Amino acid sequence: MGGDIGGVGPADRTTDGAEGSRWGAGPEDDSGAVMKAVGRQIKLWREAAGLRQSELGAAIGYSEEMVSCVERGRRAPKPEFLDNADRVLEAGGKIAAMHGDVAEARYPKKVRDLARLEGDAVELGAYSNHNMHGLLQTEEYARALFSMRRPAYGEDEIDSHVAARMARQGIYDRRPAPLLTFVLEEVTLRRPIGGRMVLRRQLERLLSVGQLRHVEIQVMPTDREEHAGMAGELRVLKIKDGTTVGYSEAQLTSRLISDPREVQILEMRYGMIRAQALTPRESLAFIEKVRGET
Repeated sequence: MGGDIGGVGPADRTTDGAEGSRWGAGPEDDSGAVMKAVGRQIKLWREAAGLRQSELGAAIGYSEEMVSCVERGRRAPKPEFLDNADRVLEAGGKIAAMHGDVAEARYPKKVRDLARLEGDAVELGAYSNHNMHGLLQTEEYARALFSMRRPAYGEDEIDSHVAARMARQGIYDRRPAPLLTFVLEEVTLRRPIGGRMVLRRQLERLLSVGQLRHVEIQVMPTDREEHAGMAGELRVLKIKDGTTVGYSEAQLTSRLISDPREVQILEMRYGMIRAQALTPRESLAFIEKVRGET
């Protein structure tokens, strides 16, 4: 069985689709505790300054309700909230210094752990069969995916997940750049998630990303008779320290795989999937054709 690497547990979801593994955050997610600690500090500074929540809110440009939510750890304060509160409460940078903690805790732990794993990767390969891979999604496509989740997310949860997904795409700007390869089922290019125009802009995003020298996108046509990926989505990540790990996803569960024998199987399958798919050049031409039909 796969062990835990980089803080990612075997039951965590990578959330590339619209589903999550649990109805709510699990006990392993420490983001709530961080938000409560931040809120408690802001409340202590506010009370020391002799201000009511409404007065602080008016001074920093936020409602009393928002200040209350932040102090109770119910909402993650934006950077300008922290900066303005620091200034008004004369905290000498102590409130503003919580930027990093808040920014990290704003996203679900399972997504933060995945981002760390991707951040350590020198090579990432992913096969997607239902929707675009998270690293390829536009913001509106990702929002449409999270909006169709059942049980349904609240608006704040959708915003959090979308922001986390977009933040993960900073992987494209890393230097040295990791090698990123993706194989997408043809159906992912045609399924109009979010509507026809959202799909069209998503296809344009693929064409743009596919031009990057460290990115290769391939399409698996539906008419292929031989297909090594019938067991479902997978990804393989080669880490800076020389370790290779895999990810296997299914309904409500996903598993980080570190057992060398199992990782070898995923690498073999992914290699076969790439060999059976259209070449990167053929794939971009195929995507261009589908865009013209959309």
